[in-house]
Amino acid sequence: MRRPVARTIHRCTCQAVTTNHRGGTRALLPAIRTPLAITTAPSRRSLRRGGLDPVVSVRMRTMGLLGVPTNSAGKVDGVARGPLVLREEGLVDALHRHAKVHDYGDVTLPDPSPTRASRSHVIDPDGLDALVARVRDAVASILNHGHLPLVIGGDCPLLLGCLAASSGRDRVGLLFVDGHEDAYLPAQSSSGEAADMELAFALGMADASWSAELAALLPLVAPADVRILGARDGELLRAEGVASLRDRVALVDGERLAADPAGSAAAACATLPRPWWFHLDLDVLSTEALPAIDYPQPGGLDWDDLAVVATTALSADPRGWDVTIYNPDLDPTRVHARRIVRFLGSVIEQASDLEAS
Repeated sequence: MRRPVARTIHRCTCQAVTTNHRGGTRALLPAIRTPLAITTAPSRRSLRRGGLDPVVSVRMRTMGLLGVPTNSAGKVDGVARGPLVLREEGLVDALHRHAKVHDYGDVTLPDPSPTRASRSHVIDPDGLDALVARVRDAVASILNHGHLPLVIGGDCPLLLGCLAASSGRDRVGLLFVDGHEDAYLPAQSSSGEAADMELAFALGMADASWSAELAALLPLVAPADVRILGARDGELLRAEGVASLRDRVALVDGERLAADPAGSAAAACATLPRPWWFHLDLDVLSTEALPAIDYPQPGGLDWDDLAVVATTALSADPRGWDVTIYNPDLDPTRVHARRIVRFLGSVIEQASDLEAS
């Protein structure tokens, strides 16, 4: 979940400095995009013959790395720069040490708009439409090549495209590891950013009638097929009068997840339908573990606990996974980028070791 911010432009340096609701500031730099290596989507028939067959082993598969440089504030900076910076800090090499990797580059997205539309109540609804369709097609292509998608954001609305590709319009499960529930209805969100709302859209709770294409896709997942791990925004939701999903979706909050990361993750994965997608928002970590996120809150996991959760999930045969919300503008020395790179490599290594044992 994201919260509204106030922005001041410093034209003399060609940078933007953002002050968030907690009073912190950060420099914002332009995003750099690389072409998407796969530009055509397979037919649904070939998709079901090929990439959507069950995954058996991380060790035996090529990983398909895809960047999605999106920021649902309608900007090209902040979290949108995450895929570029993680690659520059050695992500591909780190993955290569433990698995075969094909880098599909970044999804090319239209120029964003920071304007919140009155009908949809979403910032840049046309951009959200394009994001979902282009991520869906790109992930479908990765699956059709028999690769295991690893989608690096950007922020959480990319999940909608991942789910659309994973399901092939059939039933799909979702392991949602996130510090927030992200199920605001668009009119409830104080920010208007789709990163407040992606699970509401995925569940078909949010009105998408403003988009014929998006409305035709929804819902992408049923409440019974979602497992939320790590959400710790219950107090904020109560304060804002927003209903929690805990009455309709299986939810293990942040405190309970920290108490038993292995058991919670294993139980969630064991009860998901197949296929299922693994969504990992790094703000499930504590602010002490990862301060390079836009909207910190109390509590959260440490890196070791998150490694247990992620390794358990990756070993349990997901269709693919995404990792979101790292903001390199809050990491000027890139120490946290390197920590994320080490984490991802380690999770793949440990998952492969579990499969081999």
